[in-house]
Amino acid sequence: MEQADVVIVGAGHGGAQAALALRQQGFEGSIVMIGREPEPPYERPPLSKEYLAREKPFERLYIRPPQLWADKQVTLRLATSVTAIDPAAKAVVLDDGSTLGYGSLIWATGGDPRRLACEGAQLIGTHAVRTRADVDQLIREIDAGAKRVVVVGGGYIGLEAAAVLTKLGLSVTLLEALPRVLARVAGEELSAFYEAEHRAQGVDLRTEVTVECIEGADGKVSGVRLADGQVLPCEIVIVGIGIVPAIGPLIEAGAAVGNGVDVDEFCRTSLPDVFAIGDCAAHANGFAEGAVIRLESVQNANDMATTAARAIMGEPQPYKATPWFWSNQYDLRLQTVGLSTGHDATVLRGDPAARSFAVVYLKGGRVIALDCVNAVKDYAQGRKLVENRSAPDVAQLADTGVALKELA
Repeated sequence: MEQADVVIVGAGHGGAQAALALRQQGFEGSIVMIGREPEPPYERPPLSKEYLAREKPFERLYIRPPQLWADKQVTLRLATSVTAIDPAAKAVVLDDGSTLGYGSLIWATGGDPRRLACEGAQLIGTHAVRTRADVDQLIREIDAGAKRVVVVGGGYIGLEAAAVLTKLGLSVTLLEALPRVLARVAGEELSAFYEAEHRAQGVDLRTEVTVECIEGADGKVSGVRLADGQVLPCEIVIVGIGIVPAIGPLIEAGAAVGNGVDVDEFCRTSLPDVFAIGDCAAHANGFAEGAVIRLESVQNANDMATTAARAIMGEPQPYKATPWFWSNQYDLRLQTVGLSTGHDATVLRGDPAARSFAVVYLKGGRVIALDCVNAVKDYAQGRKLVENRSAPDVAQLADTGVALKELA
């Protein structure tokens, strides 16, 4: 049986950072990184933005130049999946039937796009935006003459895709089942701003609507039927309704799971010498008052990767990273710091009509998060407010003439 000191399952942001962190910390053992896709590790956020808009070629999306992995003596096993884990033998089974032993295993698979549970969901023209292959196929269909798109889901992926496709000249309808977009991750002020922005850009944005089925002809999408019977003609459907953690082999191996695979403060699962990081890892987060959550962000994947690497090196440091996130839509750059879930008050700083403002989220009078739209200074200075759980004067917080660094 082939053996490696560390096996990393997943070649995305978390997997790549885990390998890099191990080498940076002086790890000299063998590292094998297994990825389902044929490409070396690449950045995923640009897929729904610059890559779809053809503003950035794929070669500029590589996390590191492909040759670097060989230089770092990291063996890439691409276009390969892990089908099972044997925690007693400390080995993984690959999709070609071979077995690979490990000293430590890092599970960094992220998640698979959640599919619509309705008739027609498998028709040609129905897309997720998760991988290069997803976006390449979408681009081919646009080049073949598709003009009308229905985007299902008013989260960041759906909104970003709607923005790019609108800029490309397609007719875009965006559907959200909840009363507002971004309902799970942002306050009403930010939701209202983005709804107005997308409508002003020509998107037919509808809330509180649900999909009955996707209609087709000759195996291809022809329209989306809503629960009220209305049919929206289209050639393309983009589904952005979240992900399902890709943890099947961990579940079958007996790992403790809930909303993802459970990990401790050092990113260890309940299986010996098995770590999990990134989108699939459920952890108690101090910025969520200790609630067990999954964070779907590059920041979380990278920071958890470093935490796991330190634990493997015998120098464990608990995961305490400050959450942050960004989203680009049209000429708007949103930067978020902290977690707004559970807030009981908001303060609007600036004027949304000026397209530069911040929403400050408070709980019990203390700052827990900021959403900053074209407001880089507030984002940079507001980080300290979040980390310190500051309780500033609300009137000063709303006053753009007062720098946030003065309130930390």
